[in-house]
Amino acid sequence: MHDAESGVLSRQQLEALLQRVPPLLENLIAPQEQLQPNGIDITLERVSRFRGPGFIGVANDQRVLPQTDDLDFEPDGTIYLAPGAYQVRFNEIVNIPDDLMAYARPRSSLLRAGVALHTAVWDAGYRGRGVSLMVVYHPAGFRVARDARICQLVFHRLTTATAAGYRGAYLHEGMVAAGSD
Repeated sequence: MHDAESGVLSRQQLEALLQRVPPLLENLIAPQEQLQPNGIDITLERVSRFRGPGFIGVANDQRVLPQTDDLDFEPDGTIYLAPGAYQVRFNEIVNIPDDLMAYARPRSSLLRAGVALHTAVWDAGYRGRGVSLMVVYHPAGFRVARDARICQLVFHRLTTATAAGYRGAYLHEGMVAAGSD
């Protein structure tokens, strides 16, 4: 086994990390369906619409995030999204140890439906329930269900653990109960 080497983690390595305390991911809805050969699918908890502009300055303390309004799912648990940009939050709590990092990639079914998921690096030491940018490009829009698997986290082992993991503004984001932050 090449556990000490850098590279993408296998399903077997991910299964072992899901058994640790804290587990690599918490709140998996259907673990055996979400666990993939090269990553773990994460699921949709909420969809929000942007309201007002954001701003990124030179220093982090100049950052102003746009306000968002959560959208309501229909009684059947689905939501229709017209073309445009949306913020999505995931159900799962991610606990990335200091010797791993992750990329979030959209599931190919989203792309085939004219929908993109734009994501950032998930740094070593990050803990929280992340968000991503979903853009509906298809002119007819898109319908998605709450708890749908929309994204796959692919984990990479670092050549050496980072001396200090992520300590930014988004550490512990979304850690309060689902639907209350």
